[in-house]
Amino acid sequence: MSKRAAEPSEKDLNALKSGGRPQKAENGDVVGEFEDEFEDEFESEDEDEIFEAGVDGRPDEEREAEEQKDAMELDQQTFIPGRNKLAPGEILSPDPSTYEMLHSLTTSWPCLSFDILRDNLGDNRRSYPATLYAVAGTQAGSGRAKENELMVMKLSGLSRMERERDEEESDDEDDEEENADPILESKAIPLPSTTNRIRAHQLPPPNSARPATTLTATMVDNGQVLIHDVTSHLSSFDTPGTTVTVSQSKPISTLRMHKSTEGYALDWSPNVPQGKLLTGDNDGNIFVSTRTEGDGWTTDTRPFTGHESSVEELQWSPSERNVFGSASSDGTVKIWDTRSKSHKPALSVKISNTDVNVMSWSHQTSHLLATGADDGQWAVWDLRQWKPSNNTSNSTTPNPVAKFDFHQEQITSIEWHPTDDSIVAVAAGDNTLTLWDLAVELDDEESKATAGVHDVPPQLLFVHYMEMVKECHWHPQIPGCLMGTGGGGFGVFKTISV
Repeated sequence: MSKRAAEPSEKDLNALKSGGRPQKAENGDVVGEFEDEFEDEFESEDEDEIFEAGVDGRPDEEREAEEQKDAMELDQQTFIPGRNKLAPGEILSPDPSTYEMLHSLTTSWPCLSFDILRDNLGDNRRSYPATLYAVAGTQAGSGRAKENELMVMKLSGLSRMERERDEEESDDEDDEEENADPILESKAIPLPSTTNRIRAHQLPPPNSARPATTLTATMVDNGQVLIHDVTSHLSSFDTPGTTVTVSQSKPISTLRMHKSTEGYALDWSPNVPQGKLLTGDNDGNIFVSTRTEGDGWTTDTRPFTGHESSVEELQWSPSERNVFGSASSDGTVKIWDTRSKSHKPALSVKISNTDVNVMSWSHQTSHLLATGADDGQWAVWDLRQWKPSNNTSNSTTPNPVAKFDFHQEQITSIEWHPTDDSIVAVAAGDNTLTLWDLAVELDDEESKATAGVHDVPPQLLFVHYMEMVKECHWHPQIPGCLMGTGGGGFGVFKTISV
């Protein structure tokens, strides 16, 4: 999983532990004068002879060569999820020392999509046990569509991984709290069919005494987009006596502009507090819907068109109110301006010969866009290098800032770290969720030392195994905390790498 330095050999450890200093043979009571044992040189009794030696009495070159050989032999056996195959009867267990926090949970049905909610517990939280809130939509089995739900969840008691502690610290009450058992609380809202994508949006609270209004947009497989207000569901977790009525679990609005065409692309604008929504479908149509007073919605019935196939992902620009991007199974990424009367893209770039499944716009550096494709490649693009396209062809072919083909299957999710524009999380169909550090330079010789494990980019920080992982998100208020969903349920973890 994560890269680990090779352990020193037993011979080296014994040499370091002994630390014996030579003595004069003629008089056992007299200790000779010697240089420090960690120096590279010491003199023998014959002052004309100088020995080159390391900490164990051997030349440094000989010792380093043996250490490197031992490291190669050890790390060549490293199991890399997505690259190596488990033998029959084998199971894969994580190395606890590489995680600061690691929890998993299962639901009645798997979820293809989820979203993490901001809360009022504070930013930059580093104490344990941790708490988070999320929403998710289920994928019930064939013939059981009526069992689908929108799940509003509270996960608490998320403890830190147990570490070896000093005896005097072991009975500390704080340790008992940190090692609390995790608790999952949930409220279920009935849905008519499978959730393809769900995203949440929080309106500014009217005053400090009231919580923020939390809206969810759920794109289900019959083409409808359901808008729910889950504020009361969230309040019921923390306010004793709060009840959720049947009417509060019904959608406050149902958007039908896609008719019966299924879609997967959905995004709320971060720059429109009252609520503005992008949705895209398998026919290549993109609609913009805006929330009005009284929980009403207006949709521009004239779609944005230009993709030759399904719209797989939509993202609003984090810095420009009227700009958004789209990724498609036609292999292109397009940049649009909602003020355009033609409803055609301002920029169009062919970035892959396969489907472009996902993309993520950096919130720290707004000209950086990360994309993930069906061939397992993901890349980072500088939008300043993209030139306006003519309407007849995708003429611009800029080079990516970075490109990686480590994953062996399709990229299913990609997301920039919320506060560090060099860190990216990538999920793929090879059952892995990887963390990357783009700040690592390609010519950094130390970072190239992958100890004999081939085809591992130096920017790869961590490989987390997660069965059939579909989507991942960073927690915006808990630094380094990631949540993912897949065929085996949800995972919440924080590594020692980020």
